[in-house]
Amino acid sequence: MTLKETQTAILEAIKQHQTVIIHRHQRPDPDAIGSQMGLAAILKASFPEKKIYTVGKQYPGFDWLGKTDEIADEVYKDALVMVLDTANQPRVDDSRYLTGDQLIKIDHHPNDDAFGDPMWVMPEASSTSELIFDFYTAMKPALTCTDEAARVLYAGIVGDTGRFMYPATSSHTMQVAGQLMTFNFSASDINQKEDEISIPLARLSAFVYENLTILPSGAAYLKLSDEVLEPFALGDESTSAIVPLPGRLKEVVAWAIFVESKDHTFRIRLRSKGPSINELAKNHGGGGHALASGALAHDDDEIQQVIKELDALLQEQGE
Repeated sequence: MTLKETQTAILEAIKQHQTVIIHRHQRPDPDAIGSQMGLAAILKASFPEKKIYTVGKQYPGFDWLGKTDEIADEVYKDALVMVLDTANQPRVDDSRYLTGDQLIKIDHHPNDDAFGDPMWVMPEASSTSELIFDFYTAMKPALTCTDEAARVLYAGIVGDTGRFMYPATSSHTMQVAGQLMTFNFSASDINQKEDEISIPLARLSAFVYENLTILPSGAAYLKLSDEVLEPFALGDESTSAIVPLPGRLKEVVAWAIFVESKDHTFRIRLRSKGPSINELAKNHGGGGHALASGALAHDDDEIQQVIKELDALLQEQGE
């Protein structure tokens, strides 16, 4: 299908269902929540007679972007389920996403796990929030965008572009951001909100710079075990805020941050200023964008293997 045909098919599916349930990925970021809440706000304004729900674990730190709904299993019967900003099915927050009448996927990550019909996946887009605004624009006047929808979509774009600094920021991204800013909300408030960190995160940031290992190739890495993180008393706060920090160092080309999970495996956050690291991520059960990917290390041996592969990748690039 063409882009227009896909967007039209998505709108028709929405029209055909009385209930729409919107999912996003686990451990969400502003784009996951912004696109989810933004689409919900658009659909509620456009189809006030329909029941529109958002689901997934609620994180207090993201209350300012909206709150998810708690719904019973039977609500999924005959419902349209839409999964946003989620590259692969194991990352979908709330496993009931498969129990509805129809499943749609909208995402901007590489489509390594194709699910949903229709699917709208555009890896070249800066964010899923950008895609949701494109959907609204393409389907006007059938859809209505509210000030609240614009606010959270703008927040999603700001989050996934690193305040418009990441390479995925295109001229179209800036056009969308400009259009969103014509709605009644404070863009500067959003920018400041996403830039601020707590005192525990500030202390962790200092720890990152003090303890980051930088190899001659430009590869850098840091292991954050439970033992290391405990003194910082982060509570429910995510360590995601510190992931971009190594990239501010001119000596660093690509980096890996290993964060211990409850099952004592390590979530790997991979970032790069140029060399593609998503194939490396796939070698360790992950994936993502060329310059921003995630993976999993089961033990210290696999951590060392990831570091070795990242170092070798940069050495090859430097030859």
